Amino acid sequence: MTDDRHGELTIDGDHATITFRRHLPHPVETVWAALTDPVQRARWFGETTIDPRPGGAIEMVAAEPPAAVEAKRMTGRILVWDPPHVLEHEWRQRIVEDGVVRYELAADGAGTLLTFTHRGLSVRNAAGFAPGTHAFLDRLAAHLAGAPVPAWGERFAELAAAYPAWS
Repeated sequence: MTDDRHGELTIDGDHATITFRRHLPHPVETVWAALTDPVQRARWFGETTIDPRPGGAIEMVAAEPPAAVEAKRMTGRILVWDPPHVLEHEWRQRIVEDGVVRYELAADGAGTLLTFTHRGLSVRNAAGFAPGTHAFLDRLAAHLAGAPVPAWGERFAELAAAYPAWS
């Protein structure tokens, strides 16, 4: 995997989009399964229920950080379900503005290019979400590699200081 792992911030008025691009040394179908199979997703993100179709519901509760479940609960409706290339869904979470998350998968040699976007956040919240999202994507990469999944809190703390001041 190349080291292009830090996210990018795009600002449009009062809203921001964070984008991450990750080269993962696994086939597209393998990465798709890790993103959409509730059992696999629980290993790197947290409890997930998903109705796999456009208009279907998705609900996730991150295993970490250590916060109240209701603060971590994310709900939404699936906007795009195009296996194994695109999953896009609403992101409704009590602690931030409503937004949209999109995972795009493209073959990249023997591996996959994952492009993750989260749009609709305020600039302040995007800045706060960037190192946390990075930590979750590191957990995804470890899961795919069959390696121990890093502790989210430790990884977040390592990354938070390294991120540019996005405000």
